[in-house]
Order: sequence, then structure tokens, then C-alpha cells
Amino acid sequence: MASTAPQRDKSSGLSIGAAIRDRRRGLGLTLQNFASRSGLSIPFLSQIERNLASPSLLSLEAIAQALDVDVDYFVGVPTPSQIVCRANEHDRIELDSPVIYERLSGRHAERKMEALRLIVPPGLVAPTIHREGEGFWYILSGELEMCVGKKKFVLQAGDSAHFDQRHPYNMRNAGKVEVRMIWVGTPAIFND
Repeated sequence: MASTAPQRDKSSGLSIGAAIRDRRRGLGLTLQNFASRSGLSIPFLSQIERNLASPSLLSLEAIAQALDVDVDYFVGVPTPSQIVCRANEHDRIELDSPVIYERLSGRHAERKMEALRLIVPPGLVAPTIHREGEGFWYILSGELEMCVGKKKFVLQAGDSAHFDQRHPYNMRNAGKVEVRMIWVGTPAIFND
């Protein structure tokens, strides 16, 4: 029999229900699909996801199997190497681009955002793009022109911009020195 009190990992404050819901949605499963795969009822799964009920160990095993993960995915605490990225451990992301991208964010598989340090060379004009989620830029050094929609902004060291990336946007380094900046965005865009 399942307990009715929400089950939480006391050390992290995270609920199992939110982790289950996020994983299910990440796989593109409806509650109906999830119920079929797990052998559990839709109302029970819905209650678990909303933290109105906690699964028994047997139910949690069925849920984990339906979501293609181990049970410890829902109750395990990430390792320090998944949480902390030391100054000498920043991964360079190799892309066919003159911009240098270095990962600052953690390495856990279910992260919802990405944090990068970008080094933008002088003269670079990036193409206009748009994507889902939010973007946050913080200029460490140099001067960067950015356009969001038809609005143009000039960002200098210490300036930041936070915007909905569904609007077309681009950037340009019109200066003679590289621009160093931090980019934080959702959802995460690079897989390990």
C-alpha cells in the first residue's frame, strides 16, 4: 500500500513526483502512455506526480522501468562532479564556429539550463536565429551589439540582457577586441 504523505529526499528538498513528471515529459509520454508502460493507473500516477501520494518501492521500480532509468535516478543525490565545475575543468564544446564555447554548467543528465562562457572574436557577425526558452547574456569584457526582433542594443562590460529566445536574435562584435561573455539559457542545448 502506498503512503499518502509526499516523499522527499530530505537532503535535497526535491520531490520524487517532480522528478518522475519531468522524466515522463522529457520522454514525450502522456499519462496514458506512462500508465500502459508501468502497469499503474493514471489517477495514481497523476497523484504521485503532484506529490499527493508516494509510490511503494514496488511501484517505484515499475515507474523506473517504464521511464528507462534505475530507481536511484529518483532518490540518488548527484555526485560532486555533476554539480561543481572547477576552474580548470571547463569543457570546451567543439563546434564549427569561430566562437569559443566553454561549459560552465553541471554535468547531470537532466539539467534544464545551460551556462556557457563565450569568446566572440572581433568582426564576428552571427546569423539571426530563434529557439525555445530564455536566454541571459552577461558581458565580461568588450562590446557586443545584439538585436532582438527589430530592437538593437549595445552591451558593454557589466551589462546583461535577458530575453525570450523565440524572438529572432543575433549578435555582432563590431569592435577590435574579443568579447568575453556568459550565456545562460533554457533548455540545455548540448548533450554530454
